[in-house]
Amino acid sequence: MKSKNKQLKENANGIQHQLEKMLGWMAAPLTHEAGKPYLKERDGILALHFDTWSVQSEMSIDLPDELVVSYTRAMMSFLLFEPAPKRIAMIGLGGGSLAKYCYRYLPQTEITVVEINDEVIALRNEFAVPADDGRFRVLLGDGAEFVAGAARQFDVLIVDGFDAAGLPARLSSQQFYDDCFASLPDNGIMVANLWGGYPHYDEYLARICNSFSDRVVIVDAEDSVNKIVLAAKNVEFPPPPSTIRHHANLLGLSHPLNFQAKSNKLIRALPVHAV
Repeated sequence: MKSKNKQLKENANGIQHQLEKMLGWMAAPLTHEAGKPYLKERDGILALHFDTWSVQSEMSIDLPDELVVSYTRAMMSFLLFEPAPKRIAMIGLGGGSLAKYCYRYLPQTEITVVEINDEVIALRNEFAVPADDGRFRVLLGDGAEFVAGAARQFDVLIVDGFDAAGLPARLSSQQFYDDCFASLPDNGIMVANLWGGYPHYDEYLARICNSFSDRVVIVDAEDSVNKIVLAAKNVEFPPPPSTIRHHANLLGLSHPLNFQAKSNKLIRALPVHAV
């Protein structure tokens, strides 16, 4: 007769098997410690999780620089405003999708990534994040403090910092967005990933509009509720559609993303008087 402990273990394994069957890779390991990042692999895709119900990042194992998740592709729309930024800062590393794409396809750009969770940074090799070098570095730190105390300005500031609880209060406050504005040069761009299903989504968006004097355009991500907010410090925002289309043509020469489609989507999202 089986021992009670052995029976309990087999029951637990059986439950885990059923969860895997129902939820696929989204089922967390039964031994997982709440709030700690962990990896799941299925059908050639490696995913970063903090919990059972949400995916923080995904990577194609065969094509590690590909932008698998739709919202990351939408975030690259900032290049339609500035196709060749000299310096980019990113708040939030995750699986490094945006960092890897920018490192590969913007070879002249300096990239600084700030990640508050050392356990996320510890997974950088699994996600094929490049090693630090003369133009790429990953820093352990608080993104809000980094922006507030930035010693130099960045042409583009990408805000995609989520934790197990969602969007941290420090990365969605009025002070934070004011600091983001102050950290950019006159022609700088902030691109922020927000979730349209947040109860406070309208409040967060209003704060961004307040900091950037309504020089804001929102692009929906395909197949998701993510809202990509592009906010410009340039008083001439938004640029004319002809400039956006010209940048799309330039980007199409060296990028795998369909910037023609992105330019059409962005132009449709611009304020009516700008089109």
